Amino acid sequence: MQTQHGLSSYEKRFSRVTSYIYEHLDEELDLMKLADIACMSACHWHRIYHAMHGETLAATVKRLRLHRAAGLLVHSEIPVDQVAARSGYANVQSFTRIFHSVYGMPPARYRKEGSHTVFQQQNADRSEHMYPVEIKKITSMQAATVDHTGSYMDIGKAFETLYSCLAARQMFRPGMRSVALYLDDPFSVDEALLRSKAGAVFEEAPAADAIQPPLAQSAIAGGKHAVLRYKGPYADMRVAYQWLYGEWLPQSGQEAGDAPVFEEYLNNPRDTPPTELLTDIYLPLR
Repeated sequence: MQTQHGLSSYEKRFSRVTSYIYEHLDEELDLMKLADIACMSACHWHRIYHAMHGETLAATVKRLRLHRAAGLLVHSEIPVDQVAARSGYANVQSFTRIFHSVYGMPPARYRKEGSHTVFQQQNADRSEHMYPVEIKKITSMQAATVDHTGSYMDIGKAFETLYSCLAARQMFRPGMRSVALYLDDPFSVDEALLRSKAGAVFEEAPAADAIQPPLAQSAIAGGKHAVLRYKGPYADMRVAYQWLYGEWLPQSGQEAGDAPVFEEYLNNPRDTPPTELLTDIYLPLR
């Protein structure tokens, strides 16, 4: 009983910290204040966070800020200096330097030449062979999930909660797969109402009593799927979806199925440069 109480306490503490970080990415984040929010000793807080999350707290904040910045660069015309401010950087010079070091090019150039532009160019060329899509038949799966409502760009918040729960409950297993289910069409549903799920699929199902709130169990439908492997920052994937639905699907002779699309993340953003991230996009087919 005491063990379960302790795990619940840690999950709640990390959930508070995650929520605070996401709500204040555009502000200066005092790492000692985050220790206070977690109600943990400042001298041990960073070590506990690193042990449970696999990266330092400073690395988490940097990764999330640059993810937000990349999304703003790709999906808006907001000037670079305002992107820097909205992403928590005091001046555009430091933002440009840090963004370049991680994404391989300065922000203004990334907006014009980032990986999202490859799919845009393909749309213009109407080329169906540059990015082949593989048809796969998969078995149905059960995932441990955390619900997210709001912008798909912010599903990382649900993943942070998911991984905190898995770590606190000692549920990390070899072969565990990270997935996300996207239940709504972002072009027809208000962004604030978009529903998605951050999930983990295990080779062996966890004990039933381990799947307690905020974790839930969600089914991933089996059957025929179109699988597009995307390489690059998560912020750029919207154009890959537009190509998959708007170019590949009509030309393929296939029809989309009734199950939601899902993504599988093949490497870890905590130790992989954004330009090297690999994601398989699974589109269910009839």
